[in-house]
Amino acid sequence: MKLTVKAKTNAKQEKVEKIDEANYIVAVKAAPVEGKANEAIIKALAKYFRIAPSTIRLVSGEKSKIKRFEL
Repeated sequence: MKLTVKAKTNAKQEKVEKIDEANYIVAVKAAPVEGKANEAIIKALAKYFRIAPSTIRLVSGEKSKIKRFEL
């Protein structure tokens, strides 16, 4: 399953918002420094989908607000 995620960093609270079947908005408290926000997004998605973080892979958008993940 492939997802498109719009990342919102430095948020007050973490949340995952579903737009449609393949598009999500993920807000995380982490800053976009040294990949910390990407790690936080993976953890948030893992918690939302109730799967292990190791099963989620960042496909593209490492330094972009729009990211593609594969579950």
